[in-house]
Amino acid sequence: MQEVSTFIMNTLKNISIFAVLDILVVAYIFYKGYSLIKETRAEQLLKGIIFMIIFIPISYILKLEMLNFILNKTLTIGLLSVVIIFQPEIRRALEHLGRSAFEELHSMQDVEKRNITVNEIVNAVDNLAASKTGALIVIEKVTRLGEILNSGTILDAKVTSNLLENIFVVNTPLHDGATIIRNDRILASGCVLPLTNNTSINKKLGTRHRAAIGLSEISDSIIIIVSEETGIVSLAINGKLTRGYDKERLRMVLIKLIEHKDKKKVKSAGEKVKSWIIRKKTS
Repeated sequence: MQEVSTFIMNTLKNISIFAVLDILVVAYIFYKGYSLIKETRAEQLLKGIIFMIIFIPISYILKLEMLNFILNKTLTIGLLSVVIIFQPEIRRALEHLGRSAFEELHSMQDVEKRNITVNEIVNAVDNLAASKTGALIVIEKVTRLGEILNSGTILDAKVTSNLLENIFVVNTPLHDGATIIRNDRILASGCVLPLTNNTSINKKLGTRHRAAIGLSEISDSIIIIVSEETGIVSLAINGKLTRGYDKERLRMVLIKLIEHKDKKKVKSAGEKVKSWIIRKKTS
């Protein structure tokens, strides 16, 4: 027993703080990577790759030459195919990392102005839902939507409920497409959004809902959908669709989502100011 304890103590002494840090960083990367692909097509692919990696050395040890050859070739070709087949998932993961790293660099929106903008959006959505007028409204957050904006007509107008309602009037030039909002400005209308490749979505959902989910998969935008068939209001966020929002619930959710981003920025800015004051006092 003493020999075992001595061995453990010697092993621990030989492990440097940098080795522990290395293990923790790698573990965190694997954890975040799995979190991004969880409940997606890539999760099933990952399980298949792990299965092959386990069986390659087993087939080699058991001298199953044909099986070993097939597994090796399949793994080599499969890794190259992953980049092509799962390009949307890879792009989503990289954009997620980019948002996490740089979101605090964007300017903070005034609280009163934010609430006024949310009220204008909610009032417009409520009226559009009551008249069963189809609508697709995108509230841009950290991820900029330059490519999406270029597919529509640039407006750069202040957000008002009257303007939003007029945009989506049937048979008008801009009604068929998405309207992009940044802070308190309507940047563009009639924009084309990427459709989702998710095959598990309810078949009853139309192109608007699929386009909303598609954009939410590759950005952190909040997308509001009004069904022209039922008047039901839905939200697409982070690849997920939730339905059945009334006026008050929609207002509460939008303020909470935008406020969450602002609070993070306030905290970050406060910490930077505090750090600067401490440096000034000690210098």
